[in-house]
Amino acid sequence: MSVRVLKPGMLTTVQDRGRHGLQHLGIVTGGAMDPVAYELANALVGNAGDEAALELTMLGPQLAFEEDALIALCGARFEASANGRPVPADRPVFVGAGTVLSTGRARRGCRAYLAVAGGFALEPVLGSRSTYLPAAFGGVQGRSLRADDVLPLSPDAAERAHRCAESLALEPRPGRSARSVSWSAPSLTLPGHEFCVLHVLEGRHFATFEAESQRTLFDATWKVSPTSDRMGIRLLGPALARVKRDEILSEPTCLGTVQVPADGAPIALMADHQTTGGYPKIAEIAAADAPRLAQLAPGAALRFARCTLEEALRMRREARRRLEATRRGIALKYGL
Repeated sequence: MSVRVLKPGMLTTVQDRGRHGLQHLGIVTGGAMDPVAYELANALVGNAGDEAALELTMLGPQLAFEEDALIALCGARFEASANGRPVPADRPVFVGAGTVLSTGRARRGCRAYLAVAGGFALEPVLGSRSTYLPAAFGGVQGRSLRADDVLPLSPDAAERAHRCAESLALEPRPGRSARSVSWSAPSLTLPGHEFCVLHVLEGRHFATFEAESQRTLFDATWKVSPTSDRMGIRLLGPALARVKRDEILSEPTCLGTVQVPADGAPIALMADHQTTGGYPKIAEIAAADAPRLAQLAPGAALRFARCTLEEALRMRREARRRLEATRRGIALKYGL
């Protein structure tokens, strides 16, 4: 049971929930940039939440399935087809042996997750199958996918695909290699406005920035830089300046920390962020908003809105409630 890579796409990597509890050893957490879309993709194919999936970025891959499989594509809206026929997003889709799945450009958003019932049978490294590109470990030899890579699936992937298809009453359709359901999971992280609003708390070094820069952080409309990556989303806009240009000691960093290097251009730290850093921290993005930031493509606009710790905690609880309610709804479709 395997999937062959015909075309790799722009940046396609294997990701899961990441490596937790190792940052004190200098090992980054990593994992899916949009963990909400990742979890929904796995739920749609009946997987546990921690099965490895493929993270597609901007331009997706072309994959050949050697056996029957049940797949789901969640997150950004990619042009996707199976043997030339459109594949719907946010739904479980049964694909027959010999199907070629083609994913083109992302029409909305930046990253999507392709999950397969049973998951990818790759060896975990330090408890995770996530690819960490800077250190070249995890996933497929620690790198993004290449043409002719072969991704093994779990031995019972075809059996699970048929079992799930039966639970969902997916009847065969003559002349069609892919079939799906009439319902879909809601999109929980795709920005739907002219610009995305991210809620932030004042960072540890906020008070050390000039008053004008403090106001600018919230008044300006920022744009995502093309140089952004899985380590950090770089923002284009007015330069932010500190009152004093003194050095600060390196200290722990976390997902959503907004650092400002010497050039004054903010960087929002993301899944593959370093475990420590010495740039001043002007803000901390609320955890509930970090997945939406991962969906902003280069050139996308965003604004920052001030919030309190209590508000950030409330938003996180509400985001988790929505995700769990969606997961329960999907489980009911499988009769679980």
